[in-house]
Amino acid sequence: MRKLASIILFLTMLSISFGQSKNLPLQISHLTGDFYVYKTFHDYNGTLISANAMYLVTNNGVVLFDAPWDQTQYQPLLDSIKAKHKKNVIMYLATHFHEDRAGGLEFYKQKGVKTYTIKETDQILKTKNEKRSEFIIPNDTTFAVGQHNFEVYYPGKGHAPDNIIVWFDKEKVLYGGCFIKSTESKDLGYLGDADVKEWEKSIQKVQNKFANPIYIIPGHDNWENLESLNHTLKMVQRYNTAQTSGNK
Repeated sequence: MRKLASIILFLTMLSISFGQSKNLPLQISHLTGDFYVYKTFHDYNGTLISANAMYLVTNNGVVLFDAPWDQTQYQPLLDSIKAKHKKNVIMYLATHFHEDRAGGLEFYKQKGVKTYTIKETDQILKTKNEKRSEFIIPNDTTFAVGQHNFEVYYPGKGHAPDNIIVWFDKEKVLYGGCFIKSTESKDLGYLGDADVKEWEKSIQKVQNKFANPIYIIPGHDNWENLESLNHTLKMVQRYNTAQTSGNK
């Protein structure tokens, strides 16, 4: 009887712990190998929205792909990575100019992290009088950091005029940021800076260039479904068809 009570207590505590972890403002999940996806949250027009970003653990240190959407999690992310991996973040790449991607440029630069954007992102941030990165890279750049190589690729306009994606060829990981919508998405979301006509062409370029990804990480919501890129393309095509029909 006492053993049964102990089991029930353990399961109850486990359930409580799991429930709390789902409500944490910073949630880190192992993707594969040295890859980790982290999720933060932001109140957007009264709705709490999650944002996905990623980091890569290398022999030389940790590479961060996009910043937390929640500014209060800038430092906790560094602390969590240091505690978990015993390594510092050495590099941060923002995949476009919106706050949920480039918002941490100044903070991380002040922490000694090398910060990177493409020229288009830098120009937009400059025009908006926002904080900019320390280093500007060509639209298509290959990095070698520690034991890992990855390719930064600009496919063309889409969710934003400067959106880039990151491809890890060995592991077949495609990090899409907000260029790719989750399969949970019912629409294309915020289109204030989007070029939906070009988005369709840009997605097709990515599909042709980076075949057979094993993991695809969209900018928001669920990231475990490999159909997210196809789902984005279908939504873009429906939107463009509706726009064309409406203009007749």
